[in-house]
Parts: sequence; C-alpha cells; structure tokens
Amino acid sequence: MKYKRYFRKTSLKQKGHGEFFLNEVLRKKPKYFLEIGVFHGVTARNVCELLYKIHQEDFKYIGLDLFEKNSQNVDEVIPNTNFNNPFKKIYFQYIKKQDPYSLEAVEDLLKKFKKNTYLIKGNSNKLLKKIEMSKVDFVFLDGGHDYNTVVNDLNSCFEVIDTNGTVICDDYNLGSAPGVRKAIDEFVKKNKFKCEIICDGRFARIEKLSLV
Repeated sequence: MKYKRYFRKTSLKQKGHGEFFLNEVLRKKPKYFLEIGVFHGVTARNVCELLYKIHQEDFKYIGLDLFEKNSQNVDEVIPNTNFNNPFKKIYFQYIKKQDPYSLEAVEDLLKKFKKNTYLIKGNSNKLLKKIEMSKVDFVFLDGGHDYNTVVNDLNSCFEVIDTNGTVICDDYNLGSAPGVRKAIDEFVKKNKFKCEIICDGRFARIEKLSLV
C-alpha cells in the first residue's frame, strides 16, 4: 500500500507508518470509517482511495476535527499546521488561496469522494455523542491528546469495539502526551478488551477479545 502525501502535512510523516496504517485498514476492510483528528486530510484521502478500491461507492467516511489552529485547551498537544517548505506556503496562500487545515480545504481534497464523505467541525467531547456509532466498524483516533479528551473519545468508541469493530489509536508512545497511553491502558483494562501495541509503539490496536 502506497501512502501518498498530497503536497500537505500529515501526522503519519515517518517513513513506513502510512503504509503500515493502510495495511491495517485493508486487513479489516471497513465500510463505515470514522477518523477523529483529520488535520490536513491526507490520511482521509488515502483511506477513501483504499476503501473505494475495495467497496467502490459502498463505503462511508466521517471525519471530525476542530479545523482551527488555536485551541482554548492549553493542555492539548496542538499540531504544527505551518509549512516549512516555502513553495508549499506559496502554493496554498497564492494559488489555492486556502488554509490547508480549514474545513473547506479538506473538503476540496476529498471532493472526488463527495458522496461518500462527511466532515464535522467541532470538539469531539461534545460531538461524538451525536454520531451513530453502531454503524461504525473502524475508528482512527488521533484527536485531542489531553487525557480527559482521550478518555471521552475511547468511551464513545466502546460500541464499535464491542460489536467487533477496530479502533487504532495514534501516538501511544508519544512522550509529550503521556495522557494518551494512560487513557488507553485504563480503558482496555476496565473493559477487558484486547490491545496490541504495533508499528514500534506508534499505534495501539484495540479490539474485542476473541472467545475462540
């Protein structure tokens, strides 16, 4: 699986991590995919390309993000949305005339899959409760890294896991955000779910324990 960059920043910037993640998605072949923390939309586009190859038009992608650079939560680990490459700055500022982190820019990146995608702007602490999680069979959790936010997001994903879906959590071993690991470990232990730390500690894969 080739993970494409689409001339944008991505959280899966380390070599091989994008391909590893796409192979995880390919392994499960989900039809109803939820991404919490869309950032510039690179992972979203890669996932939609893959799901289209598998299911054609028969899939749904939901992306949830603040889609804004500033956060009122000072405890959060905020991604650096600014480009270091001057050519990328020029491209988005003067040619595309977009903030690549904006909702409009991500919608533009995903326009090929307009019928299959639904982007939601807002805080996951409030909005996840309004999503019909019973239909979701795969979650990529890469939103707020504050402990309380991760706890909220995982609790909202309980039904996905309990009905044999998969949750992949990013940044399990991120030293600057120890709350991520703490929240995951507590959630798994409390609910007796299966958790595998994969890709050199980058991801935590959470699934229901098999009785077989």
